[in-house]
Formats: sequence, structure tokens, C-alpha cells
Amino acid sequence: MFELEWTDEAMEIYAQLKASPSQIIRYKAVKKTLQYLSANPRHPGLQTHIILSLEGPNGENVFEAYAQQRTPVAYRVFWYYGAMRRVIVILTITAHPK
Repeated sequence: MFELEWTDEAMEIYAQLKASPSQIIRYKAVKKTLQYLSANPRHPGLQTHIILSLEGPNGENVFEAYAQQRTPVAYRVFWYYGAMRRVIVILTITAHPK
């Protein structure tokens, strides 16, 4: 299992999704994605891949994991491996750019 750490931005977005009744479907999808990330960041359902145009604060590779698919404005979770072993840092949660 991986420990999840959060940036302030990611935590705020997650809290907003959780608090909004109109976002319940997105919240559940993101929550499931985070559970998969914690268990296995290479889970096939996440379709995890590196994002070459982004870097973590210390030059870390940033990855994208799918929270939703085949839906308008599908949500994604952007993350990188933390400095400590078995740590994943959730960078942000956002709609997939068009």
C-alpha cells in the first residue's frame, strides 16, 4: 500500500467535490481512483501515464490517472512519487483539458 499525501490544492478540490451534492458522481469516481492508486498505481483501470509537460516541485515525473472516462469533462488525478518510499503525492484533481 502507498500512503497518499496531498497538496493544498488537491485537498481543497477533493473537499469541494465531497461537499457538493451535484458532484457526487465525480466524487465517487475520484475516491475510487485514489483507492486504486493507494493499492497499485499501475492498476490497469487507472490508465496511468506520465505527463511530460509537468514536473513536481523537485523535478519529479508527474503522472495522470483516469477517474472518469467517456464523459464530458472527465476528471483526472495528477500525482507523483514522494520523497519517501511508498508515498504518492496528489498534485491536483481536475477536469481533463479539451
